[in-house]
Amino acid sequence: MKTTIKAQLAHAYTLLSAHDCASPRLDAEVLLAFVLGKERSYLRAWDDKTLDAPSLTLFAQLIEQRCLGVPIAYLTEQREFWSRTFRVSPAVLIPRPETELLVELCLAHLLPECTYDVLDLGTGSGAIALTLALERPRVSMTAIDKSEAALEIAKENAARYPCQHPIRFMLSDWFSALPSGEKFDFILSNPPYIAQNDVHLSCGDVRFEPLSALVSAEDGLFDIHRIASEAKSYLQSGGQLWFEHGYNQGQAVQALLASLNYHTVQTYFDLAGQARVTKGIL
Repeated sequence: MKTTIKAQLAHAYTLLSAHDCASPRLDAEVLLAFVLGKERSYLRAWDDKTLDAPSLTLFAQLIEQRCLGVPIAYLTEQREFWSRTFRVSPAVLIPRPETELLVELCLAHLLPECTYDVLDLGTGSGAIALTLALERPRVSMTAIDKSEAALEIAKENAARYPCQHPIRFMLSDWFSALPSGEKFDFILSNPPYIAQNDVHLSCGDVRFEPLSALVSAEDGLFDIHRIASEAKSYLQSGGQLWFEHGYNQGQAVQALLASLNYHTVQTYFDLAGQARVTKGIL
């Protein structure tokens, strides 16, 4: 087999197509560009370039893993979110475009000229916490996760993108490690919200993501209920609680927040018209 960029991409396309990859050409280009440390445009401009042995070996290994379904983000150890590149690993969820709605809505309520104490629960890669802290430099951000491995990834991303007010990272099972009496103006979370028997858990990227960050009991609402209940002790009067949740959970989350005496409860829809984020005010 030829060892040029063009020949290797063609071979990778064939392999990925045979394994029902949804975007074989794009995936092959992304992985080869990653191997070479180049932009994808380089592959087209220099498609007759011969690859060296280490590059060929690494590319073959990555294509083999991709054929098994391993997400591109885990293979390249990075994912773009809000126009920034964040490091990821199998210890954290892969940031998704729909989560940008949660960030967009919070930014609309975090006025640039004001100061806020904000808590991000289940921070994972830190993409949400860092984005908010970078876009609103007057925010004091606390980011919590119960996974030490996830916090290490988040801290690496924080080192890559220094904030005016350094983020306080804490190892905690939701609120358990927070000092009693501490108050926040905003609490937000993209918690586990997939039901334990959801068929989507056996599909696509989620097969490789940490179940502890995906799955929740009580039809996916257990962690949302726990957070909403405990958040009342940590929110300022008038403080806001924001959740990302499943497309079919909007009404259930609204009812849950209302039952806990949150007011001005509202659900927001993503670009696909799916209920995705719900807010309540204490």
